[in-house]
Amino acid sequence: MPTEEATCKTEVESKARYRESLGRVSEEVIENSLDGSLFTHIDFEPLPSKLVVGEIIARAREVLFPGYFSQAKVDPTNFRYYLGQAISELFDILAEQITRNIQHECLRFGLSCRHCEEQGMAQALEFMEAIPELRRVLATDVRAAFNGDPAAKSQDEIIFSYPGLYAVTVYRVAHRLHHLEVPLLPRMLTEQAHSETGIDIHPGAHIGQSFVIDHGTGVVIGETTEIGEDVRIYQGVTLGALSLPRDSGKRLRGKKRHPTIEDKVIIYSGATILGGDTVIGAGSVIGGNVWLTESIPAGTKVLLKDPELIYR
Repeated sequence: MPTEEATCKTEVESKARYRESLGRVSEEVIENSLDGSLFTHIDFEPLPSKLVVGEIIARAREVLFPGYFSQAKVDPTNFRYYLGQAISELFDILAEQITRNIQHECLRFGLSCRHCEEQGMAQALEFMEAIPELRRVLATDVRAAFNGDPAAKSQDEIIFSYPGLYAVTVYRVAHRLHHLEVPLLPRMLTEQAHSETGIDIHPGAHIGQSFVIDHGTGVVIGETTEIGEDVRIYQGVTLGALSLPRDSGKRLRGKKRHPTIEDKVIIYSGATILGGDTVIGAGSVIGGNVWLTESIPAGTKVLLKDPELIYR
């Protein structure tokens, strides 16, 4: 029977043998990483930071809803100082990340990046100038959510806790950056909200004011979707593209592939509306689990027949 000392020696030798194998594995991984076709990014310019995306969202909400998400007490005495500081910090972090995204895009296409930092700061400032308008539109979203939900006890409850408003807030920030032609970052922002809420809104979609996503989990809104004002949708709704051939990405990129939803439409849970030529007329109601790939005129109700229940 081996002694305790002999057992310990065997374990040490075994660990050493495995550790020594790491040198060979490291060399193989390093060589493999030099193959550009396998998506390696090694350069002197820093990549955009996915970790900082969450911080951008937090700082943006702090500015868009002053006093609600502040990291310190805000009262009438220190309001101007605190909000001014929050605006300055949001600008700094946004300018840095926009610059990184522009640099990344330039390197990807082999372009010169002499003015990337200046462009990043200019686009960050343009975004900051849009904050008053973003606040106005978000206020219409909050009011619409409150007015249409008898379960909501206050508008504060909606701002603090409704995932639909969180996802729409992030979308409106990302959409503005998308409109400014900031690369990559808008999609990173909406995907962060997607992971938090289960609501997937592409930053390229156009969505009017007083927009409500009720409950929200499983909602998908595609890139070229157009949504009018005072629209309400429920969980599990898909506003998507029709099935496409595998090689059609390049051919259809930038073309209208997702539906148009006009003003004052309600879309109930589980409904799927597909296709760039599909228009849902103003004031229509789309029932739960409906599947639509064709346009309907204004004021139409589309419902499934009651299913037959079988009891045994």
